[in-house]
Amino acid sequence: MHLLTPLTLLLTLSLSTAHPLHKPLHKTKTKSDTAITEAQILTIAPTSNTCDNPPAVGECATADTAAKYTAQSFDTYSVTSKAEQAAVISLMAFESLDFKYNKNHFPGVAGQGTRNMQSPTYNKKYASSLPSLADKLASVSDSPADLLDLLRANEAFDFGSGAWFLTTQCTADVRAALQKGDQAGWERYISDCVGTSVTDERKSYWERAVQALGV
Repeated sequence: MHLLTPLTLLLTLSLSTAHPLHKPLHKTKTKSDTAITEAQILTIAPTSNTCDNPPAVGECATADTAAKYTAQSFDTYSVTSKAEQAAVISLMAFESLDFKYNKNHFPGVAGQGTRNMQSPTYNKKYASSLPSLADKLASVSDSPADLLDLLRANEAFDFGSGAWFLTTQCTADVRAALQKGDQAGWERYISDCVGTSVTDERKSYWERAVQALGV
């Protein structure tokens, strides 16, 4: 048996740790990366604490429900950036009036809805991406309203549209800017991807989301 001298042992260890097989492991997604709490939703959407006397029967969701299914959507679509999460939640909270609505009532565009109030065109794309709806799409293909009802009937799909839209419809450049966590990146997301105008009310929702998620 040959004993290694201290110098030989040191050289052996150095060579082994430098070997390509010992490359550092890539960071893997964990539940903590996508976790959202009821308290965070309440900070962003304060009136989501209750669904008593909802303005639209059957559409209201409370903060605990919003937190559960929003977190699930971030896990499904691998949205782990807190800046992106803040942008998506603030968009959904603003568009749904603190999660009181999930279809368009004003002015009442048929087929526009889910929690981020997607247009019928995007809802069709979204529904087509969901394997479990594949056998049901033919029956609602000519009715945007019926297609929306199909999405709204499943809370995971209803709350999943925001994360789906971000990860499939926004460009890599927009997402890279958004991930910086500053106002300029968020404004680019709103204007260049969502395709609408930045307003003070939208900004207030985003600022609360940034605070709640610690961006």
